[in-house]
Amino acid sequence: MAAKKKSKGRKKSSSRKSSARKSSRKAAKKGARKSSRRKSSGKKRTPNAAFMKPMQPSSDLANVVGSSPMPRTEVTKKLWQYIKRKGLQDAKNRRMINADDNLRPIFGRGQVSMFEMTRLVNKHLRNP
Repeated sequence: MAAKKKSKGRKKSSSRKSSARKSSRKAAKKGARKSSRRKSSGKKRTPNAAFMKPMQPSSDLANVVGSSPMPRTEVTKKLWQYIKRKGLQDAKNRRMINADDNLRPIFGRGQVSMFEMTRLVNKHLRNP
């Protein structure tokens, strides 16, 4: 009987060792992750000039975002404001946007994903 008790005790001590090994591995991985990150030099990122260039929206897109030339970033912001105000996101799948009468000519169909939206909107922007 004494031999059985010793074997049980050994299993517990070996499991302690393996859990200690696992925790030391996790700590090593965390340390490696932190050192591999890029360190910022303190400078702010400069915006890409192509995104900041004012673009003229088409007449279909002007019904939603306005007719004055504006950067692509502003067009996207105004489009999202319109979508939120009108409640055009799909209730079950929030990634999908349901087109109303103003958005249907821009999208070309009744429902698009938010990732396709910017690609479709870019077709309605041109240089002033």
